[in-house]
Amino acid sequence: MAKYQRILLKLSGESLAGNGSYGISSDVLARYSSDIASIIETGIQLAIVTGGGNIFRGMSGTDRGFDRVTGDNMGMLATVINSLAIRSALESAGMKAKVLTSIRMEPVGEYYSSSKAIEYMESGYIVIIAGGTGNPFFTTDSAAALRGVELKADVLLKGTRVDGVYTADPEKDSTATKYDSLSFEEAYSKNLKIMDLTAFTLCRENSLSILVFDMNTAGNLKKAVSGEATGTIIE
Repeated sequence: MAKYQRILLKLSGESLAGNGSYGISSDVLARYSSDIASIIETGIQLAIVTGGGNIFRGMSGTDRGFDRVTGDNMGMLATVINSLAIRSALESAGMKAKVLTSIRMEPVGEYYSSSKAIEYMESGYIVIIAGGTGNPFFTTDSAAALRGVELKADVLLKGTRVDGVYTADPEKDSTATKYDSLSFEEAYSKNLKIMDLTAFTLCRENSLSILVFDMNTAGNLKKAVSGEATGTIIE
């Protein structure tokens, strides 16, 4: 039985590239779709926010001669491309999905509103929210936190390529140890880089729990939704 009934799933844009450094991997889309199908069939309501770093990261634009606002706008458009790809993959796997955009761009996607998103979820659609917050200077982590709060999600699932939060970066420090659970206060005082500060504060002030887990391991999403021990919970 699922522990959570309404979920905001944050996916990494870089993860969508698979083993490559750029673009969208059809293998990753197929694997994610399979994992998502396994939880949707239980009646869970799901909204997804994805990053765009596999196509363009806004912050990197300043190193290429773009001003920050232009770079962030380009990054937001990258999330729309990813969201359309995810919708197509989900529909190919037999699921119903809608793309809502934080910036008006009909007919590419419908303009986002929390009431519309909730209505779609309650009707059995997976809602993919593209375009970040619709504003520059905010990350897609902040967008995920904001949408999670707006949609009254039970939890924000942050899918990463590591299996939780560690005392240090486990890819760089072999002595790093994993936390099974943390309070918001502990995570803040230890200066753990779970999400950017804006996103983290939104979750903390609105009591939205964050579960950081390895999305790239098949079956982990279902474990996370079922409340099985996987990843790190911050609450």
